[in-house]
Amino acid sequence: MQKQTITTKPIRSLEDALERCQILGMRVSRQRRFILELLWQANEHLAAREIYDRLNQQGKEIGHTSVYQNLEALSSQGIIECIERCDGRLYGNISDSHSHINCVDTNQILDVHVELPEDLIRKIEEETGVQITDYSINFFGYRNRQEG
Repeated sequence: MQKQTITTKPIRSLEDALERCQILGMRVSRQRRFILELLWQANEHLAAREIYDRLNQQGKEIGHTSVYQNLEALSSQGIIECIERCDGRLYGNISDSHSHINCVDTNQILDVHVELPEDLIRKIEEETGVQITDYSINFFGYRNRQEG
């Protein structure tokens, strides 16, 4: 199945995500709604296993297979984000272009919207011969540490 390109507004809320499912003709099943609600409430990047565990802890019984299938469907349609890491995939609620700060201390990934200066983008284009249409930056660092 090919990924459909949608030229609608970015997904900024749970309601936007549910609406996008409907626009794409995706059934908003109970399990799919549970997953989307959790990602929007958590507001962090979670592994499929964490999603499964948290939903079941909340009394929302859902099977492993259902979690994986729904995450694949939602990420392949651009409704949620899927980040490939060496230790597995992480899923987040922001699906439009953005950058990440990777905290080395906590292994947490923070979403951040960064706009590079237009002159820097033009310089990169001139040096590479590639027209830049989008970008994502990965920052790595430690939490602010108090010196003592």
